[in-house]
Amino acid sequence: MNPLNSAVEVAMRALVLLTQSHPEPLDLSSLVVLDHAMLHSEQFNGPPSLHPPLPAQPGELGMRRQLLHDGLAVLMRAELASVDATAQGLVYRATDRGSSFLGILEAPYVGQLQERALWAVEQYAPHTDPRLATRGFTMQWYEEFTVSMRDLGGSDA
Repeated sequence: MNPLNSAVEVAMRALVLLTQSHPEPLDLSSLVVLDHAMLHSEQFNGPPSLHPPLPAQPGELGMRRQLLHDGLAVLMRAELASVDATAQGLVYRATDRGSSFLGILEAPYVGQLQERALWAVEQYAPHTDPRLATRGFTMQWYEEFTVSMRDLGGSDA
């Protein structure tokens, strides 16, 4: 089992985000944006990032969607989160049991996640369109890549 980005780890990150957004539910696209912003907060003028920047970071968003989907399934099986069908699609929220469960976790990492999640939710939810935010992340990486290639003497075409 890979401990990094396992369904259980991603479930805990999703639970932290759902708890911080309570009572507002979040859809999967919003969770993808918030999870990314929570882990890489420093890149968005927030608190220090919990995860380092990686060269393959643009690919993270595509993988993150499936990982979060799997993590949400873990939360729902444990009755720590629920799903509702709305006119806009499926939305998720932490249950009372999920909030209580999160409250008993004492690991410093969970506390850091909660701080970053609060920042991310305040910055991006509910007033941010997840598609536009994803596009913004992608454009930021493209610009950084273009500058790096120029610095290496490569072409940006």
